[in-house]
Amino acid sequence: MKLSEFLGREGLSLSFEVFPPKNDTAFDSVREATEQIAALTPSFMSVTYGAGGGTSRYTLEIAKNIKERYGVPTLAHLTCVSSTRETVQAKIAQLREAGIENVMALRGDIPAELAGADRSGWDYTHAIQLVRELKSYGDEFCVGGACYPEVHPESANQREDVLYLKEKVDAGCDFLTTQMFFDNNLFYNFLYKIREAGIVVPVIPGVMPITNGNQVARAIRLSGSLMPQRFKALVDKFGTTPAAMKQAGIAYATDQIIDLFANGICNVHVYSMNKPDVAAAILANLSDILG
Repeated sequence: MKLSEFLGREGLSLSFEVFPPKNDTAFDSVREATEQIAALTPSFMSVTYGAGGGTSRYTLEIAKNIKERYGVPTLAHLTCVSSTRETVQAKIAQLREAGIENVMALRGDIPAELAGADRSGWDYTHAIQLVRELKSYGDEFCVGGACYPEVHPESANQREDVLYLKEKVDAGCDFLTTQMFFDNNLFYNFLYKIREAGIVVPVIPGVMPITNGNQVARAIRLSGSLMPQRFKALVDKFGTTPAAMKQAGIAYATDQIIDLFANGICNVHVYSMNKPDVAAAILANLSDILG
């Protein structure tokens, strides 16, 4: 099922993100975790690509297994930075062969060894080029794009960021998914600004349950997220007590999701980090809300 068939419509839904293993040794344990999350019957599951493309093979295997064994719609991530056109076309061919209809088109992180390289000769330097590539196959793919409620780290300001986002949507994005945030007001303000700019595709907010204190620094580094005082107080109080921090983090994420639902957002995406127990706990907290 293409995500565009139900995103933005009436009815509330929750989806989860998982990531593939880094190597063959971890494959079985990761697959088991993703299957446990799939068994919770989320609206869909996204499978990340992996920094530098190192885990791209596993992305397809995990996504295909979820789709075929559990009937859960899957969204496979695909990155293009520093890749050749031939490499990307080969990956797209594999997605088509596996019957994957939903693709998250991302630039991806620039490999550390290429950080200072001249990019002028690269086939892909921005996600918009990958969006156009995927859309050259007509309506075969439902294409998603990423967005940043708190401004992309490489953008000069939010106005510039929104202009680039509009170009990406106009190139063919069917929906957008946000980077994680911890203050819903940031998302509401962002949504207002992009709607004002003419971006009308569905926007799925991304929520990450912080279940241990060590995740905080990484979350800030990945997303540039501002941490509201309420969240800082939670980490200060419970961050050194694993069980308490896990419960508090799940409660905080649940509260974010409930507020989003209450304010008219139908679809929410949870960065569940291959943790079936966390995904199950959030769904349990929302059992009557989701129906």
